[in-house]
Amino acid sequence: MNTKNEKLSIIIAGLIIGLVAPILVFKGNPVNMGFCIACFIRDTAGGLGLHRAGAVQYIRPEIIGIVLGSLIMALCRKEFNANGGSSPLTRFILGAFVAIGALMFLGCPFRMILRLAGGDLNAVFGLIGFIIGILCGVFFLKKGYSLGKTAKLKLLEGLNFSILQIFVLILLILAPGFIFFSEAGAGPGALHAPIILSLVIGIIVGGIAQRNRVCMVGGIRNVVLYNDWNLLIGFIAIFASALILNNIFQFTVAETLNKSFFKLGFEGQAIAHTDGLWNALGMVLVGFASVLLGGCPLRQLVLAGEGNTDSAITVLGIFAGAAFAHNFALASSGNGPTENGKIAVIAGIIICVIIAIFNTFYKKEK
Repeated sequence: MNTKNEKLSIIIAGLIIGLVAPILVFKGNPVNMGFCIACFIRDTAGGLGLHRAGAVQYIRPEIIGIVLGSLIMALCRKEFNANGGSSPLTRFILGAFVAIGALMFLGCPFRMILRLAGGDLNAVFGLIGFIIGILCGVFFLKKGYSLGKTAKLKLLEGLNFSILQIFVLILLILAPGFIFFSEAGAGPGALHAPIILSLVIGIIVGGIAQRNRVCMVGGIRNVVLYNDWNLLIGFIAIFASALILNNIFQFTVAETLNKSFFKLGFEGQAIAHTDGLWNALGMVLVGFASVLLGGCPLRQLVLAGEGNTDSAITVLGIFAGAAFAHNFALASSGNGPTENGKIAVIAGIIICVIIAIFNTFYKKEK
């Protein structure tokens, strides 16, 4: 694919992905959280009983769909590659801190863009912090940071994570007694689009993201390192299409549905808080850790679907971090961040610095 066609493909992909979030909100997902990787992993962790915060418990089909969509696209394009073994425990820890940072801000990089498209100006502080975190990571990349090489693995090893998603989907459909769903009116976990629609949209997003290497972290990183704007243009397209559709819904169906699709300002935003400093610092941690991991949470799900077990372990780390955040009062709420959460974010940034230093300046020479 030549550069012009590649850029057009990424723009089209961004426009499509940007439309799915308002559609999912229209069909039942929480306002300004139509599509959020960190939030949906948190809800799924709660649905599986990994935490007991009753407001955020539901197995989100979108997460399952992203992995399966990536798997299908990778198989169709003969790009499925079972590999891994690059510092798995370090990746698990970094994944956990991605979740903790995201739940301080209340959203992943994807939701950050969607919050901006919904008029939530608190996300501006998140974007500033996110860029700072990425720049911190890029500094170490320029100095030679690496978590080591991956190795070829058996086919089943690469498929295991996708098989696990099918099992989780069965649990969602059958809803046995050991699965937890938020009660109606309890919080965002009780708000969700129909299972089939959410799963299909997840598959579409996973397939598109696999084909076009969609990654918010990669977009900003590539601009800084290579002056390559292709991936970042895709996220600008996501913002543009989400912004347009949000405003169309706001002026046509918002009153009927009793939902706000677009509300410009800081106060009264859905599932958000107004503490600019901690919105920024939460996303500093997300950006920094994601660069050290090689991709944002969406990209990690896509790579896991492609057979990368390092990314699968990272996603499991995000699950663990989300559960930990709600079990130990690290996650923010509409009232703002918690003291425990502030300590965890600062600790996470320090640990990222330590990991970066040791994997840049103290690597064993071969």
